[in-house]
Amino acid sequence: MASTWTFALPAAWRPLASHSLGRLGSRLQPWLLPLALALLWWLASRFGWMSEQILPAPALVWQSAVELARGDLWFNLSISLQRLGLGLLAGVFGGALLGAWLGASARAERLVFPTFAALAQIPTLAWIPLFMLLFGIGEALKLVVLFKAVVVPVTLHTLVGVRDAQPRLREAAATLRLPAHLRLWRLTVPAALPSFMAGLRIALATGWSSLLAVELLASSEGLGYLMVWGRQLFMLDIVFVCILIIGLAGVLMDRGIDLVERHLVHWPHPPTAEFRRRPGGRGWQRVQPWLLPLAVLALWQLASSAQWLDGNILVAPAAVVLTTWQGLLDGSLPGAMAESLGRTLGGLAIGGGLGALLGLLLGLSGRAERLFGPSLSAFRQVAIFAWVPLLTAWFGLGEAAKLVFVALAAFFPLFIATQRGVAGLSPQLGEAARALRLSLPQRLHRLILPGAAPAIFAGLRLSLIYAWLGTIGAEYFMPSGGGIGSLMIGAQQLFRMDLVMAGMLVVGLTGAALNALGQRIEARATRWRTA
Repeated sequence: MASTWTFALPAAWRPLASHSLGRLGSRLQPWLLPLALALLWWLASRFGWMSEQILPAPALVWQSAVELARGDLWFNLSISLQRLGLGLLAGVFGGALLGAWLGASARAERLVFPTFAALAQIPTLAWIPLFMLLFGIGEALKLVVLFKAVVVPVTLHTLVGVRDAQPRLREAAATLRLPAHLRLWRLTVPAALPSFMAGLRIALATGWSSLLAVELLASSEGLGYLMVWGRQLFMLDIVFVCILIIGLAGVLMDRGIDLVERHLVHWPHPPTAEFRRRPGGRGWQRVQPWLLPLAVLALWQLASSAQWLDGNILVAPAAVVLTTWQGLLDGSLPGAMAESLGRTLGGLAIGGGLGALLGLLLGLSGRAERLFGPSLSAFRQVAIFAWVPLLTAWFGLGEAAKLVFVALAAFFPLFIATQRGVAGLSPQLGEAARALRLSLPQRLHRLILPGAAPAIFAGLRLSLIYAWLGTIGAEYFMPSGGGIGSLMIGAQQLFRMDLVMAGMLVVGLTGAALNALGQRIEARATRWRTA
């Protein structure tokens, strides 16, 4: 019809009309998928394809949103945002100070950073059972979990920014004999700020997701509690409203970080700082990284032996080691880890495989990117744990729900990495393919996949880590069926602090091993880069 209409126009107007229709079509394309999903949702509820308790009608969701907006929604949202603000304030302040100290002092880095990095290997979720025993389920628990989630990325990125600032600027500052305060404000802060902002962006996302997780587990206020309440009453319209609000909050937070970064980081800077690993040292310097953990263990053992704290709250390190050893001997810990790793690999295969295929499609096709890209970006802004009440209502508490959740956690890292890797390939590769008249399978095999391999395997490593974290979370919220997360939650309910800490130890070691495995796979799969 459009072509007939443009043909009826005068010849001089036809190019302008075709151009206008093309621009209008391009602007409408991102809305086609959301409109199609909304139509399918309306049809499913209109003709009763699914029960209203499983898939509430759009009109019911809108009515619930209006009713919740009159009171409960804003109250619980304000509680969650207040917790997030306090956790961010404490975590960013502490992480910035610690990261700046470690980055500025080689001795501090040798003494403190290995211990900090070892504790950081234990994901925030794995600390929740321990924090519940130590701090209860009140506000202190939420703030401590938030602090842990925020302080790690801020510390690591601040350390890199301060330590790896451009050495030529340091030489210039030394030549000009700038005083300490000028070096701080003219050199250190500008050099570290881009890396710090990257850490702040990650901290905001992990903090928001961790807050929702702990509110789902133990809270009587907040968006997480509101979602659990709706799920328990099978009022999934409330869950849908909360998911929408969480997604909008995620978008606003991401845009806010963008605005702050554009306002603060307004000078040219390299995308990454010049990485300069400090020498490990010799003799005494090689012993220094072991001083802090040994001192902490000694103090911990002394406090337990002297009964400075209740033994049910702080068990001795020897008891943790003994419980871990017994768990290895009787097979309880290896059996739980085998179940968890099976879920991790299964979810990675499903979610990561789908993410790689969609990323490849959107990276190769501009039309597909316009159709699917905005909708997927919107879904990505919803914190992963916000989907738990909906998934448990749709799939129950069994293996299917766990597998879907882990797959969802593994999907976006590999999808984003693959899309960016393919879309960022040099245009000269396309020209070479056309000159050689290569077919699509040949282009994929010879040019596209080898060129995008570094990004794809970096995304695979992230997907592996996120799948492992998603497995722990799935086993927390769906404790049936075993797994290391279920074991830790059960131990926490029985006040078995030794078993909780043994589980944390195994989770941390497994996470570190998976990270190392991902790095090895990436290095071997892209070893031609160093040839």
